[in-house]
Parts: sequence; structure tokens; C-alpha cells
Amino acid sequence: MSNPRVLCLGEILFDCLADQLGLKLEEVQSWTPYPGGAPANVACALVKLGTPAGFIGAVGEDEPGNKLVDLLQELGVDTIGVQRHPTAPTRQVYVTRDLAGDRTFAGFGKYDTTEFADTHLIAEKLPKSLFQEADFLVLGTLELAYPDSEKAIHRALELAEYYDLKILLDVNWRPVFWHDHQIARQKIEEILKRVDFVKLSKEEAEWLFDTSDPGAITYRVDSLEGVLVTDGENGCAYCLVENEGKLPSFSIPVVDTTGAGDSFLAGFIHQLLQYGIKNLANGETAKTIVTYASAVGALTTIKPGAIASQPTAAEVEAFLASHQI
Repeated sequence: MSNPRVLCLGEILFDCLADQLGLKLEEVQSWTPYPGGAPANVACALVKLGTPAGFIGAVGEDEPGNKLVDLLQELGVDTIGVQRHPTAPTRQVYVTRDLAGDRTFAGFGKYDTTEFADTHLIAEKLPKSLFQEADFLVLGTLELAYPDSEKAIHRALELAEYYDLKILLDVNWRPVFWHDHQIARQKIEEILKRVDFVKLSKEEAEWLFDTSDPGAITYRVDSLEGVLVTDGENGCAYCLVENEGKLPSFSIPVVDTTGAGDSFLAGFIHQLLQYGIKNLANGETAKTIVTYASAVGALTTIKPGAIASQPTAAEVEAFLASHQI
């Protein structure tokens, strides 16, 4: 897909989901691999909703890497920014699930977290042409844990600032990716000063800010135009421009929560590009955008896997209509 409006930089990987619910890592008997990785999930969800998106990240020159790149291309995600590493493997993450379907990241099998291809994203190889045409840059924080990919994040921030892209940070705190949690917090806090929008889970908000109140977070980081705080089945809260609100979650049968927050984020960006950022000043518009995002996130939980379960725009509209919204 040419000229992606949204660039998503970070990891693409296989989430190996435990087939048996409610068991510890060592008790699980079998696993099923599903394509994932938060920034890749966001890019795929955007394209399914009708917003052109590109993925920037690194995978190995291996079969899992081939499968992931093929998937992106089949869905229509721009892959000009994908780099291939000749020796490092494509990342796989093992994910256990409780009886309700909620997940816990349980490790990387036989590899150390520093050994995967995504840690070797090279800053100098980021395509400037992508940034010249785009409107949004979406960043995760996992790449801040590794020297090469950290440089790539900072290079992407420079390009986004130079070409006047809006920058959205998905905090996506995953302790298993980091060796030092205090350094993680410091690096994430530094990045926050350079972004326009931030999306956090309730737990991430309390970890970083000692509050899950989006208005209070906006006040603390005065450069922010918007803060989204998700809380699973308890819904979400937001502060967009000066409009604050809370929305309950949609009540639907949950199969797997993997990628729901990423789909929520894609729904938010998709609507933001349709309405325009200036219209966030309208309280009803802000609520409509977040309601749509919530619907995209909810629909992603009714099937297993992060990408396979993402809805189309028509499915979201039908779902909202069925809920008389």
C-alpha cells in the first residue's frame, strides 16, 4: 500500500499462546503461534479499517520472518521499512492465559531477550520517504531496551519532528523484555516529553504516574494533546484536548484479549484521521472517537490471536449499530 498515513515502528513476532488455560509456563502441554507484536498489530488493524499504514521493524532471515512479512503484504501493510537480519532469529514470545482468557507474557524459550532480530533495527536504514508522506508515527517502548533499536526510535522521532508528524506512544510495558526496570522507566519518561498522544493501560499509568486519571497525566506532561487509559473489562478513560470522560466496556464473550489494546489504538487513530485533530475540541466528537476505538478493541477479543481477529470498518459499524450507538 503506497503512501501510508500511519507509520508503526517496533516489533513483529509470534505470540505462542498456551492451548491450555489456567496453567503455569512449565505445565503447558502445547502452544499455538499467532502473529503479533503491538506496533505490527496496530498497522494491520488500521489497514483492515481502511487507513493506509506501514510497519517499520526488523525480523530474521528465517521462516518465521518470511511468514510475518508475507502476512503484512497480504493484508496491504507497507513493508518498505522492514529490515532483515542475517543471523538473529525472529522473536517468539510464550504467552500463558488464565481461565478468563487474560494473558501473561512468560518468556522467550531458549533465547535471551537481547538475541532477537527486532533488537537490531538500524537507525540509518529508516526510509525518509515514508516520513515525508505520513501523518502519524506510532511507537512502542520495547525497542528502548536495546542499543540499536533505541537509536532507531530516536532517529524516527527526529524524522517525525522534522516532517511534522503527530507522534503517539503506546507505553506497552512488558517487564520480561527489560533487564533493568528502573532504566526502563527513565527512558520511557524521557520519550514522553516528545510525543503528542499517549496510550496506557491502567497498570502502566499507575506505574509511571501514580495515577490512572488521564487529566492528571495530561497536566503532568504538558506537551500532550491526548491521553488514553484502558482498563480491560472496566472500560477506558480519556483526556483529549480538554475533554475528559470515562466509557464502560462493551459486554461480549471474551475468547482472547491478546491485541485488544492495539486494536483500540488503531480505532482511535483511524477515527482521528477521519474527524481531524482540531475536532477533538468538541466533547461529543471526542466521545464518538473513543467509543469507536472501544468497539474495535472489543471485537478483537471474540476470536483467538491479535491480527486474525481484527474487525473491518463494516463490522465495527454493524456492531455499533446493534448497540444503538
